[in-house]
Amino acid sequence: MPDVRLASPQGKWILLTTVLGSSMALLDSTVVNVALPRIGRDLGADLAALQWTVNAYMLTLAGLILLGGSLGDRYGRRKVFVVGVIWFAAASLLCGLAPNAGVLVAARALQGVGGALLTPGSLALIQASFHPDDRGRAVGLWSGFGGIGAAVGPFVGGWLVDGPGWRWVFLLNVPLALVCAPIAVRHVPESADGRSHHGRFDVLGAVLGALALALVTYALIEARSGSLVVVVTALAGVAAGVAFVAVEKRRPDPMMPLGIFESRQFTAVNLVTLCVYAAFGGFFFLAALQLQVVVGYSALQAGTALLPTTALMLLFSARSGALADRIGPRIPLTVGPLLSATGMLLMLRVGPGASYPADVLPALLVLGTGMVTLVAPLTATVLGSVDASRAGLASGINNAAARAAGLIAVAALPLVAGMGEEAYRSASAFDDAFGRAMVVCAGVLVVGSAVAFATVRSLPPGCRRPECRTHGSVLTPPLEGERARGRLS
Repeated sequence: MPDVRLASPQGKWILLTTVLGSSMALLDSTVVNVALPRIGRDLGADLAALQWTVNAYMLTLAGLILLGGSLGDRYGRRKVFVVGVIWFAAASLLCGLAPNAGVLVAARALQGVGGALLTPGSLALIQASFHPDDRGRAVGLWSGFGGIGAAVGPFVGGWLVDGPGWRWVFLLNVPLALVCAPIAVRHVPESADGRSHHGRFDVLGAVLGALALALVTYALIEARSGSLVVVVTALAGVAAGVAFVAVEKRRPDPMMPLGIFESRQFTAVNLVTLCVYAAFGGFFFLAALQLQVVVGYSALQAGTALLPTTALMLLFSARSGALADRIGPRIPLTVGPLLSATGMLLMLRVGPGASYPADVLPALLVLGTGMVTLVAPLTATVLGSVDASRAGLASGINNAAARAAGLIAVAALPLVAGMGEEAYRSASAFDDAFGRAMVVCAGVLVVGSAVAFATVRSLPPGCRRPECRTHGSVLTPPLEGERARGRLS
């Protein structure tokens, strides 16, 4: 049984290294959007290249995050976490030195692989190291400090872009890793799950899942050309998705056991997740561009402008969870997406000469209120919809679904909104397309609200409740780990 106490020097070192590791991945998922206009200008990149700059990272992270957790269980959580930190830092260095957009996109894909190793590992280390009496508080501190990192990310990113340059958005990860990895090696105890040594890894499932996402993403981003290659790629992506389902259905130890979807509530809440995080992913990708290209903000001003949504999440996510415990998840999961949709429609007022207090801030406050309302109940419903022994798996699937939804949204939304490859270089063209995109995002949120109202029911008494009560990420739900005794030995 783990016996490290939170108040001990070792406990503080463990908390520090896991916060640093998870913050690296959180920072990169938020700060890069702010840097996109400068990246595009410096590298001569079109809109498709900017989409790939975001999506290459999300693609490998979403496709491999479940496998990353399994690798830690088998080979040692500390070992895989440290490998992930070093991998992430090396890929970040390559991003910072990239001479052109092609190298940057490839390096971002490598970054996502590192993120898939360190993201589940940071939480797993806490749950495998701390004494049961301290574990809940340790997880709360980990999620809270990680949320603060997510909150300051756009601000720091904007400051770096306007100051030393966008390359430092990536290079910043190198010194963080140089602090994080040695602390982990010296102070974090190794742990593994003996049961995971039996059976084989579902490498084929992971490859097929990532391949399906990659092919569909390519087809959506390149669809403007209307070429035969795009059609063939899209069909190949669908075929890979079908093959993924077939493999997962037949394997004795699948990466994503399809039997978990026999719970109608679990399936329904993942559909809600796809809707809301597709809208959020598309919004934050385009909003950072809108504020800079159309309104005329600097990168620092744009990053700072977006802070209210994350601040609201940090301040009120725990209270939202407590409210949902009392009234059930159906109302929050119905009302939250509608509030977020209203916030996105208010963004239609954000154009040339927009006032921050009168136009931008009200939209972000309404959007953030909607996010606060729905995120904690969403996680609670995911965990409460399955047996407690599968809660960690359920959370991992839900987290991966949210990332995949954001990935597809960033690929599809510019196409649906009619953005040309050079749209971000023209304020008027981008503003027109941004308005159409906000209407689409609002519509997707309304669909998510309708699904929640029609399908989500009260949670059974005594079901698993989230440990991550404070949450600051606007692009993914909190990742919950496994608390079953056998998984922590």
